[in-house]
Amino acid sequence: MPSSAAINRRALFRMGAGAGLGLAAAPLLAACGDGGTTAKAEAKSAKLLPTTTVRNIGIRPDLPGNAAGVPQAFFRYPAKPLPSVTGRPLAGAAPVKATMETFSPPPPARGRNAAWRAIEKKLGGTVDITAVPADDYPTKFSTMVASDNLPDIFMYPETGGVDNKAAFFAAKCADLTPFLAGDKVEDYPNLAAIPQSAWQSAIYGGKLYGIPISRMGTGGAGFYRHDLFAQAGVTSLDEITDLDRFVEVCKELTRPRKDQYAIMAGVTNLLAMSAGAPYAWRMDAKTGRFTADLETEEYRLAVETARGLFAAGCFYPGTIGMSGAQKAQYTDMFKNGKAAYVYDGMPSYLTPSTGYLAAMAAVDKTFDVRPVIPFGDRAVAWMDNVALSVTFVRKAPDARVEQLLALADFAAAPFGSEEYTLIQYGVEGTDFTRDAKGNPVLTEQGAQDVTVPWKMLASAVPSVFSADSEDGVRYVHAAYAKLVPMMEKNPVLEVSSPTWDSKGYGSLYTLKQDGLKDIIAGRRPMSAYDALVKDYLAKGAEQARGELAEAVQKGKKSTSRR
Repeated sequence: MPSSAAINRRALFRMGAGAGLGLAAAPLLAACGDGGTTAKAEAKSAKLLPTTTVRNIGIRPDLPGNAAGVPQAFFRYPAKPLPSVTGRPLAGAAPVKATMETFSPPPPARGRNAAWRAIEKKLGGTVDITAVPADDYPTKFSTMVASDNLPDIFMYPETGGVDNKAAFFAAKCADLTPFLAGDKVEDYPNLAAIPQSAWQSAIYGGKLYGIPISRMGTGGAGFYRHDLFAQAGVTSLDEITDLDRFVEVCKELTRPRKDQYAIMAGVTNLLAMSAGAPYAWRMDAKTGRFTADLETEEYRLAVETARGLFAAGCFYPGTIGMSGAQKAQYTDMFKNGKAAYVYDGMPSYLTPSTGYLAAMAAVDKTFDVRPVIPFGDRAVAWMDNVALSVTFVRKAPDARVEQLLALADFAAAPFGSEEYTLIQYGVEGTDFTRDAKGNPVLTEQGAQDVTVPWKMLASAVPSVFSADSEDGVRYVHAAYAKLVPMMEKNPVLEVSSPTWDSKGYGSLYTLKQDGLKDIIAGRRPMSAYDALVKDYLAKGAEQARGELAEAVQKGKKSTSRR
């Protein structure tokens, strides 16, 4: 998947999308009794959305955020964490069962995990979390659905899932609308900091069912070697004014005798954003008509440009065919100096030890890696990372739902709070110590204890922080300060299409990905692009287009009746 064909942040986790649909869908239909409610196109009413408020518990950032979505940034960790939750949210509650996806090794059990015990003490109750490896989670979810054995609170899988989400949530999950819509979310102030764009991903069948694991809105456009670009005569990305100039720079950056190339694996997303192409769909505000990204001239131009770059030898050999499962391989090659540009999401930049900044500094301190901003006067940023996924609550009495929402509110605690510190770093003195600057440093025990996936229960927009590099924090904050105003609204967030929900990042994505890869790599002529578009529309995108347009019209009629 990560090739020069389009790669979105969520799709990096959707390699098997659709593979588990049959497993989950059949038990769902049986559970719904009469075959379940038919999924319908629908507009997502703004009345269902919680009111978003900025969370301020008294910790001052080094670089401010704003209401538009630019995150707060910190050079140092607060010396004295402050509480964000009052009382003990689970006091008197029955033990909670939770099942969450994890990208980390299995955590130590409660008895050997100081952080787990400290969190439960602060909660005032017991939380039995089952941490399932990301690759195994779709199968685990299908098994839970098939056996009708859902836990109290669970994360919806990044791949697979069920065909008819609205019917599944209506049959099995608590309607959170009465607890969170509008100002009702004020009872959960950490959840109230989640942006409305993230909450939109939790609306199905005219009800709010989920709690987002919120992200920054946009995943960015990848990373580049500023030092190599400077050697090629580009000291600022502002000097790249269009796609033609970018091609010239890439050719200058490609030096096969040094085993150095311009592009590692893929570049089409950057080219598409720079050309002004939409993320998946564009909607005409006047007519309500949807146009698929593949149908736009901007996206075609991006593909033609990527094809030209491949023909010019600008891609690192062999990487255009790499799958998502080989992401670690091609990103490691970039980190070791084999290319000047790589497409990956912004969260991977400041990750301690393994992130681009830290890993590349360990290889060679002259490697100056920074976030890329789409270039040119038509450039946009894609709203492709509003949420990692969504967490759902099993149907239960109101009092139990309130307890589970209080648990999620605890998990969504802001940066620097007591709760956040326990979740991210554990118990001071056991799980972490402080460095000379006062920043937490995990101990060997702490590195294991904090792998319990509490943060998958819920999350507000993360702050930007690095204990290793003030410059890195400034680069990321500056990137978001440019990306957020460029961010193009994603029309699909406000409406629902059953066909797009089931196929958009499954079979249709695979079809598009494979076809573009063949065209860009020269295995098929550029003339095959039109046939790819036709096939893409015929196999679901045309039906999705109609459903999306229908949903928009329903929304207009609903608004006019008020």
